[in-house]
Amino acid sequence: MFEEGQLYAPVTTAADGSVTVQLADDHPGAADLDYRARRNEIATLAARRGPGDPIPHVVYTSEEQEVWRTICRELAPKHERYACREFREAAARLGIPTDRVPQLDELGGRLRGLTGFRFEPAAGVVAPRDFYGDLQDGVFHATQYLRHHSQPLYTPEPDAVHELVGHGNSLASERFARLYRLAGAAARRVRSERALDAVSRVFWFSLEFGVLREDGELRAYGAGLLSSYGEIEEFRTAELRPLDIAAMATQDYDITHYQPVLFCAEGFDEVEEVVGGWWDGCDEQRVEATLAAAGVTA
Repeated sequence: MFEEGQLYAPVTTAADGSVTVQLADDHPGAADLDYRARRNEIATLAARRGPGDPIPHVVYTSEEQEVWRTICRELAPKHERYACREFREAAARLGIPTDRVPQLDELGGRLRGLTGFRFEPAAGVVAPRDFYGDLQDGVFHATQYLRHHSQPLYTPEPDAVHELVGHGNSLASERFARLYRLAGAAARRVRSERALDAVSRVFWFSLEFGVLREDGELRAYGAGLLSSYGEIEEFRTAELRPLDIAAMATQDYDITHYQPVLFCAEGFDEVEEVVGGWWDGCDEQRVEATLAAAGVTA
């Protein structure tokens, strides 16, 4: 369950209060002691923030700023070519700076005026019930670190680019924001981990890796696709299946590879009708009915 939780490197806090991000051996920054220390430093800022404290600012290095500029420069033409209209228009409204890494409270302030959403800093993985549930209140938990400079166009885990360019731009749209809130409300209504897992899988195959047809073209609307330089080029080769909540709620996925199966909507209206409609009023009984329709029994 909750395979997306494995995307984040585990964060541990020692008895003396020191925070350590546990990078896997195959992580691009695993052998870079300076990068590891930097990840610990940034995670510590979020981990030590108290309730009601201001969001900590990260003083990004010139190396990190260059990683951000490189990614923004490379993603811009791909968004123009492959992103759905709703995302492009939302991105234009939000106006994320491309010459420097923005702070969470800076973009959160802009989002608050557009759709009421804001960011909360996360040291690492946030418990699924909290992460999804808080979306109902217009809160998106976001990391603040940048991927390793040796591979600016690749990251094995969500970083600030994924959170801000992918989800941040989406959250500047009222239509997207409503879907996020509906997912959050559904996560709070369901009781079992099994039902919450189903809600999260629908989120994964829509707001993370959703595609749709628009103006005769296949376009991306999922944040995972729209923040990935590599996968935004490859999603057109995936096996495309129609929107089917029972299938989405039970479809397995591998977080370490490009997604071989994607669910395609016939326009953003269908995303709202099918995905949003399922989340709206979704409860334990509805999830069990959905799983039963997919042939999954208790």
